[in-house]
Amino acid sequence: MNNHRFKGPKVGLFLNGDPSFISHKKISFYEKIFSVDGAFYYLTKLGISIDYIIGDIDSISKKDIPLEKTIFTYNQKYTDFDKALNIVYKKGFFNIDVWGGSGKEQDHFLGNLSTALKYKKKLSIIFYDRYHFYFFSDKNNVFYQKKNKNISLFPFPLVKGLKTKGLKYKVNKGCFKIGKNIGIRNKSCNERIEINYIEGELLIFIER
Repeated sequence: MNNHRFKGPKVGLFLNGDPSFISHKKISFYEKIFSVDGAFYYLTKLGISIDYIIGDIDSISKKDIPLEKTIFTYNQKYTDFDKALNIVYKKGFFNIDVWGGSGKEQDHFLGNLSTALKYKKKLSIIFYDRYHFYFFSDKNNVFYQKKNKNISLFPFPLVKGLKTKGLKYKVNKGCFKIGKNIGIRNKSCNERIEINYIEGELLIFIER
C-alpha cells in the first residue's frame, strides 16, 4: 500500500544500515535509486542498479567509483543522509522510501530520525527495516493497512490531543510523552486508519 503524502513517483534511498533484509524484488519499482556511499557495495552485491551515489566517497575504493553516477558532497556539517535528502528534493522527487536507516549504531538511527523530521514538510519519508515501516505523521493523517497489524504510536518527544480511528485500542484526546506514557503495540481493526493530533510530533510504526 502506498502511504506517501504527495502525488508522483517514489524513489528509493539506501543508507549504510542493516542490508540483510533487502532484496532486488522488494525495490524493483522505484523511479530512481539513490545511495549514500556507504551502501554502494551491498547494493552492487545484490545486483541493484544505482542511479546516483551521494557522499564524500570515503567508503568506496577509488578504482570502484562510477564517476558518471557520483555526486560528491564534502560538507562535514551535514550527514550523508541529510545531503542525500536535499539532492533528492532538488531533483524534483518528494516521495522517498529509506532503506538501511537502522540496524547498526543506534546513534545513527536516532540521527536519521532527527534528519527526517527536519524535512517533514518538504518530503514524504518512509523508513523500512526488517520488521516495520515507519514515518512521522501529519497532524491529520489517513492511511490504509491490513487488519490485525501491530501499529505503534511513539511521541517524539511529546504529542497532545491525539485521536485515533481504526485501531483496537482507541485513543481520544490523548497525551503521549517519552518517559511517561507511549502508545506502542496497538493493532489495526480496520483497513482505514485515522490519526489526528493537535501539538507535537508523532512517529508511526507499522508491522510489515
